[in-house]
Amino acid sequence: MKRDRKVIANAVAAALALPGIWQVAVAQEDAATPVMSEVVVTAARIEGGAPLDSSQLGAASIAPYRASTSDSARLLDALPGVSSYGAGGVSSLPVIRGLADDRIRIQVDGMDLISSCANHMNAPLSYIDPTNVDNIKLFAGVTPVSAGGDSIAGTIQVNSAPAEFAKAGEDTLHKGQAGAFYRSNGNARGANLSATIANEMLSLNYSGSTTQADNYQAGGKFKPSGLSAGTSEWLSGDEVGSSLYKSENQLLGLALRYAEHLFELKYGYQHIPYQGFPNQRMDMTDNTSNQVNARYLGQYDWGSLEARAYYQDTRHTMNFLEDKLETSGPMQNLAGMPMDTRGKTTGAQLKAEIVSSERDLFRVGAEYQRYRLDDWWDPISPVVAMPMAGMKGSTFWNINDGQRDRFDVYGEWEARWDRQWLSQLGLRSSTVRMDTGDVQGYNPLFYGNPENPASIPGAFNASDRQKTDHNIDLAALLRFTPAAEETYEAGYARKTRSPNLYERYAWSSNNPMAMNMVNWFGDGNGYVGDIDLDPEVAHTLSATASWHDAAREQWNFSLTPYYTYVQDYVDAVRCSGGSGMSPCQGSNLTRTDNFVYLQFANQTARLYGADASARVPVLRSGALGNVSMTGVLSYVRGRNSQTDDNLYHIMPMNAKLALVQQSGAWTNTIEGVFVAAKTLVSQVRNEVATSGYGLLNLRSSYEWKQLRVDLGVDNLFDRFYDSPLGGAYLGQRPMLYGTTVPGMGRSIYAGMNLSF
Repeated sequence: MKRDRKVIANAVAAALALPGIWQVAVAQEDAATPVMSEVVVTAARIEGGAPLDSSQLGAASIAPYRASTSDSARLLDALPGVSSYGAGGVSSLPVIRGLADDRIRIQVDGMDLISSCANHMNAPLSYIDPTNVDNIKLFAGVTPVSAGGDSIAGTIQVNSAPAEFAKAGEDTLHKGQAGAFYRSNGNARGANLSATIANEMLSLNYSGSTTQADNYQAGGKFKPSGLSAGTSEWLSGDEVGSSLYKSENQLLGLALRYAEHLFELKYGYQHIPYQGFPNQRMDMTDNTSNQVNARYLGQYDWGSLEARAYYQDTRHTMNFLEDKLETSGPMQNLAGMPMDTRGKTTGAQLKAEIVSSERDLFRVGAEYQRYRLDDWWDPISPVVAMPMAGMKGSTFWNINDGQRDRFDVYGEWEARWDRQWLSQLGLRSSTVRMDTGDVQGYNPLFYGNPENPASIPGAFNASDRQKTDHNIDLAALLRFTPAAEETYEAGYARKTRSPNLYERYAWSSNNPMAMNMVNWFGDGNGYVGDIDLDPEVAHTLSATASWHDAAREQWNFSLTPYYTYVQDYVDAVRCSGGSGMSPCQGSNLTRTDNFVYLQFANQTARLYGADASARVPVLRSGALGNVSMTGVLSYVRGRNSQTDDNLYHIMPMNAKLALVQQSGAWTNTIEGVFVAAKTLVSQVRNEVATSGYGLLNLRSSYEWKQLRVDLGVDNLFDRFYDSPLGGAYLGQRPMLYGTTVPGMGRSIYAGMNLSF
């Protein structure tokens, strides 16, 4: 413990000693010099209204990381205050300052996508491959109402490359790019291809990618070697079971430009034939998604107008992959435990920016989203051993005709009073309507008669399930720029999020298997919903101080403390009572050494912390070329103020330090990652503590004309560590309490991209 504190203390001191910042708004992409391989983010231009603790990563900043990960959510890990819940190899769940997943508004090419899975396996960012990500915008803390909505943590906007057209008077534009990568750990490999043909008015683009990997290895043994119990799969002591995956993505775009008007139409297709989840009891056995996204953008004398309409149809299935599929025991010769979902999302957005005067800018808009979800589990073979008899009979309906419709309107006023003062004030009104149909279990013997109001499914069916929430968001921001080298900002935000369909309508509390299937937290516990949940309301105070050189290109330093109070925070309590096979009986209320069964409940929570980030040049134009240092530090503390328990999955204090050398076409980086021990854990969930650790990463890139080559080593010394947000290890049988999912051991990678 003392050693962990000493390591992180040294890292913190070094990070704060750097007199610069790479955090605040726009990634530096200087065409006159080669691209640096670390993320470099500097403050927003003075005349802009984006909060100082918002960030943007451009294509050049993202490029060095594309060969090292197939998970787009991991691209955000370099930013202060952002981390990721462990999940599948392409499906991590982002966290902003201790608030994760549905508490964040996540947009992919402007579409508000929703995870259609009780385990959130098809997370929104899994629908775009890192090789197709052109830029990322992050709004944390006091998020403007024009960028927020139905979220309390912030907003993440991930976009593919914009349409390209031939220049006036030039011939037809033909261009493309092809790339491939390989990573040693897990035998991960993939390829991507994009091509564009365009004239001055019309542009047609195609991009496609494929990636796959086997199970990865940790930096050391964390369990005995042997067969996964009841299966035919042998796993070594350092092999993380159920971490393999394969993903295929394709995107076809058509754009028409006329004068100051742009029309775009995109069709996206994703197929994930399999993806293992080492912290879930189930795995993904198929995910097929079709997306249609239409957009209009027009520039007028008074400002700009943008309209968008989109549709996504997702078909998702879960079952056991080989590391969990029993070939002996009660489920021998069965088809596992098939589970199916289908989600349909329809959305429309209309927004305008109105330049009223040199001082005043107004943003107004309206949004509509219609979401439908079915979640059903087909019965297994009628001839089964007694332990599995509860799974025969009829189809189990977990969510039947789930409905979640949202309609928002907002207005925002941004005023530049003079060269020193800028203010922003916004108001958003949101109406969320939710409902669902009748449910049933596999059979009345184990789950209750759905026609009997005295049974669990019968009581659910007899209840009033239609809920309408009227939510109000408010954001106020004030910025002071006394000199070209310093900027100060403070703001307040009131943000609201209505519960998701599973939080309100997951109904089965009388069977442990059914409860275990509702869990997107990776903690191994079982969950049941509560129809009467109220929306979460978060009150956030945040301030940022930024010091930098006048051009904002050489050195910079930023510090952002924040405080958030969440009213009606959707946490969890131990369920109790029940009858028959209900897991809510007996020792569930007091158990501390095993998985437990929980019900979603409104409580109150407080989160506070600070983010600091810095950048400073060390050498410029010397024999070694340009050398710079960057540092990032993040700390967040989350507590349930009603129960005095720690909030679940809060990232401990962490820091990243990097030394970057740039000479000619070469860019080389040495990066240290330092994470403190996680000792403040959620008691209600029996969360397992983790030790602190430090990792060393190396990466190098070479650019020559149209060719880019990336080489690197993550976790150079093959250090074993438990990922603080990795969750409970459920990657093989038996699925036992007490082991966390370890981080990846040493991985050597190489990637190449050729433009033509």
